[in-house]
Amino acid sequence: MEIGKLVRLERITNRNSGNIVVIPMDHGISIGPVKGLVNLSDMVNKVAAGGANAVLMQKGMVPYGHRGYGRDIGLIVHMSASTALGPDPNDKVLVCSVEEALKVGADAVSVHVNIGSETEANQLQTLGTIAERCTMWGMPLLAMMYPRGAKVTDQYAEEFVAHAARAGAELGADMIKTNYTGDPDSFGRVVESCPVPVIIAGGPKVETDAELLQMISDAIAAGARGVAIGRNVFQHDKPTHIVRAIARIVHENTSVNEALKEVER
Repeated sequence: MEIGKLVRLERITNRNSGNIVVIPMDHGISIGPVKGLVNLSDMVNKVAAGGANAVLMQKGMVPYGHRGYGRDIGLIVHMSASTALGPDPNDKVLVCSVEEALKVGADAVSVHVNIGSETEANQLQTLGTIAERCTMWGMPLLAMMYPRGAKVTDQYAEEFVAHAARAGAELGADMIKTNYTGDPDSFGRVVESCPVPVIIAGGPKVETDAELLQMISDAIAAGARGVAIGRNVFQHDKPTHIVRAIARIVHENTSVNEALKEVER
């Protein structure tokens, strides 16, 4: 990997574990200004204090998420968009360039692809093009690869998740974000079949902290290199504390019970 990508990846990963805790905050464009993301800089400060390695947001939100105080945190600029109100929310389109992301200070960029969607071909073409631009500029590329479409009977099934993850790696992504399959054995096979690091998505808001942390612990044990947890962090009553608990599992292999103590403090 070229030096530019390596330098930028160091800014968004833990140097001891080599793993990453990302807090996505791009939900405003897809589902609106939800609870937890109304005051963006305040939430960025809270997750940074908890030890998150990076936040992820759209280019237009960077000025409002930048703080100039508190603990430093990496920035991933998301380059894809669609809204829940559109005719096809699975149709992700490109809304940013790598050059724009560089100008606003991004340490990495991300692109969303829905494998199996009606516009899969266009999304794959976009990913391939952005991968080439990222190589030229030395910019790390995170590909959000989700199996979603008429032929996808279960978006968490191993065969679909493995296919989606591998497709992202095939087109040049440096890291893949995808669904957790629900158990360490099947997810371990997903990781094994993907030559670049895989991190798991947080998914819908869960009922308990223990449930969330157990999923993360199982994924890390299966070979995941980190997590990208949004609503289960920024809509938590104690965002800083839950991030601290997540980081302890991801970076220190702490047990779920031990990590839960961070939330209870």
